[in-house]
Amino acid sequence: MDKQHTLKKSFTLKGKGLHTGLPITITFNPAPEDHGYKIRRVDLPDQPIIDALAENVGNTQRGTVLIKGEIVVSTVEHAMAALYALHVDNCLIEVDAPEFPILDGSSIQYVEEIKKVGLQEQNADRDYFIVRRKMEVVDEETGSKLILLPDDQFSVNSFIEFDSKYIPNQSASLDDLDKFEEEIAGSRTFVFVRDVQPLLAAGLIKGGDLDNAIVIYERQISQSDLDSLADLLGVPHKDATELGYLNNKQILYPNEPARHKLLDR
Repeated sequence: MDKQHTLKKSFTLKGKGLHTGLPITITFNPAPEDHGYKIRRVDLPDQPIIDALAENVGNTQRGTVLIKGEIVVSTVEHAMAALYALHVDNCLIEVDAPEFPILDGSSIQYVEEIKKVGLQEQNADRDYFIVRRKMEVVDEETGSKLILLPDDQFSVNSFIEFDSKYIPNQSASLDDLDKFEEEIAGSRTFVFVRDVQPLLAAGLIKGGDLDNAIVIYERQISQSDLDSLADLLGVPHKDATELGYLNNKQILYPNEPARHKLLDR
């Protein structure tokens, strides 16, 4: 059997929170065998720890939120994807805020730092969850669906469909975790301009900008409304007649949104 692995040494990243806008410092530390992924809120009294486990997922709207009692940590999915894809089994994560930093909206910086410090093989065997029958989970409210199927090889497929001419439907696949860095890790989160105002009104995406998300402008609004949104986000004004992507960076792949949804899962 494969052996478990942890990081050879710690690394730290700094950035702002997507939803809180707070400046955040996060540190990834080596951990002992059978430790798994644990997150310590170093900003709270007694520095409580929460396990990054499915049973602690309390919300998945606009990010994965871990909740246990009074402990809440959100936007953990990009880091979790990087740790799993790079075969890190055990890690203690210390963060000084109620969410992980958004960085550039993808997993690539986490991947790069993990590769810099390297992995340490441990003595314990890696434990695998084997899918023996079809399992399906459906969110009736959003229509989202997760299907697990038995297979001899690892494979993940994502399919997205939106009421948008820019991404009416897209798909992405990953059949080899060793290709995660090249094919998936750099894919950024995305949002529609039509959703930005409601999200801001809900107290979310305070740290969102054109450098950490793909912003899709596919339904024309007035110049004054677009200018107001730009001011709220702290970004330059754009011509309201020019539909498309409002990003400072070019799209990496034609199906980058679908690749990012694969990363999130």
